[in-house]
Amino acid sequence: MSRIGYQPPDPIGHPPLYDWPPRPVATLKWIVTGLMFPWGFFFTALAVVTWRWLTPAASTMQSLSPAWMGLIWLRNAALLTIVAGGLHWWLYIRRSQDLDFKFNVRWPATDSRKFLWRHQVKDNIFWSVVSGVTVWSIYESLTMWMWADGRIPRAEWGSAPVYLGLLVLGVFFWGTTHFYLNHRLLHWEPLYRTAHELHHRNTNSGPWTGISMHPVEHLVYFTVFLLWWVVPAHPVIFIMTGFFNGISPSISHSGFDEVVLGGRFRVSAGDQFHHLHHRYFEVNYGNTPSPIDKLFGTWHDGTPEAHEAFKDRRRAERT
Repeated sequence: MSRIGYQPPDPIGHPPLYDWPPRPVATLKWIVTGLMFPWGFFFTALAVVTWRWLTPAASTMQSLSPAWMGLIWLRNAALLTIVAGGLHWWLYIRRSQDLDFKFNVRWPATDSRKFLWRHQVKDNIFWSVVSGVTVWSIYESLTMWMWADGRIPRAEWGSAPVYLGLLVLGVFFWGTTHFYLNHRLLHWEPLYRTAHELHHRNTNSGPWTGISMHPVEHLVYFTVFLLWWVVPAHPVIFIMTGFFNGISPSISHSGFDEVVLGGRFRVSAGDQFHHLHHRYFEVNYGNTPSPIDKLFGTWHDGTPEAHEAFKDRRRAERT
């Protein structure tokens, strides 16, 4: 480990999906072992379970009601707490692996004026639950209501299993593309000062940092649901969209490249690509599954060469 923190040994690369000539075998392997394993499969399975047992009946959702919308809020808050709270307990309270695989050698701030109550984790929990889960649940509830009431196009597993199966993968690509677009918008100076700066106070992120954002940013960020207002889909897809954008950031912001279980079993966790954005602000606005940063020259692969190129670009922009 360096004095800064853990640095993965290999440069960050783009997925083989974007190689030319095409590499179908490598692409399929990446989809299964890179995109989906383990967290993609986890959130897909969780979405199925949630639709079957943790979501109000379609007949109930045909009319907007604070009662069933409140249940969706409680469900989302509970699931976020289980994942983010569990990671925080394992990595930051129990400190089960100390600094092993941690990107930043510092621990979360406990006496900083940047955060509510001068405490980073309490601040992050507040914004994530009070604002984040609320806005997420409103978008999800509106989408569920319009689907149940026949106001938006529908697709059913019985009649379109292949289409919906592909749409499961589409959630990840739409989510990462939408993230790049809204993230660049939020770095527009007026929006950055008004909203996005709150998230960027977390230069040293943790599991609760994921959706710790200003309410204005939440309103922009969760417009990811709007695609399903025009594209035929199913509630499992809506729920997956919420999980991918609402819960998975707690994993990618965990601050650790890997979580070690049982002393030797490792699970991929933190996203170095996005960690570099929190460190340097002007790189890696998107995610690697949709490598749009490559097109616009803001890709930072974690190497010293990439960092020198970033500094040269920043100097050129300021002259």
